Amino acid sequence: MADHNKEEEEKKESLMEKISDKIQGHSSSSSSSSDDEDEKKSSIKPKVHRLFGREKPVHKVLGGGKQADVFLWRNKKVSAGVLVGATAMWVLFDVLEYHLLTLVCHGLILALAILFLWSNASTFINKSPPRIPEVIIPEEPVLKFASALRIEINHAFSILKEIASGRDLKKFLSVIAGLWVLSIIGSCCDFLTLVYIFTVLLCTVPVLYEKYEDKVDSFAEKAMAELKKQYAVLDDKVLSKIPRGPSKDKKRA
Repeated sequence: MADHNKEEEEKKESLMEKISDKIQGHSSSSSSSSDDEDEKKSSIKPKVHRLFGREKPVHKVLGGGKQADVFLWRNKKVSAGVLVGATAMWVLFDVLEYHLLTLVCHGLILALAILFLWSNASTFINKSPPRIPEVIIPEEPVLKFASALRIEINHAFSILKEIASGRDLKKFLSVIAGLWVLSIIGSCCDFLTLVYIFTVLLCTVPVLYEKYEDKVDSFAEKAMAELKKQYAVLDDKVLSKIPRGPSKDKKRA
């Protein structure tokens, strides 16, 4: 009888263990499935339209390479050096009103005097004279820069010609508004200050935009939708009634 009771107890214990294992397996599978669903939900995000319709990352938009690394602070020492150098130049020439030609002449005088004295004193102090490197400007980079500049200038002239033809009223108004804003900014500060402001913006805005691009793109999308609504109203009431220049089809006909 004792052996029989022991067998029944062992059967009950094994049955209870099987039931507990099934319950634990079911709970673990349900938890894993819920985790998978959460991961899927987190991976599926609403599509955000990027600023200006860009599809490439910010690094590629800035041209890639070393200049993009500088603007996005990939190398903090170089980026900080550019910003500090631009600030020093602006303080030197704009705040202290030190002229560029004067600075170049004073720098050349100092360098030539040091090298001249060093070359003559080396015979008396038994030291080798300074090694002055031979500076030669290569032809190929200059030609590439001139060719790229020529292409950009010709492209700008073609855009101005197209705008002046009167076919695209939207582009005409946007260019006029941009030039008007630039004229206001130019009347408030000089050219060197504008260059310095542009440099500071290049060293700060891209890296901040890359950090908060989702929020900025979402806000820009809403702003652009509102601007399109306002432009549609303006076009319907005012712009559509303005006579425009002859189109290309009429000229060809």
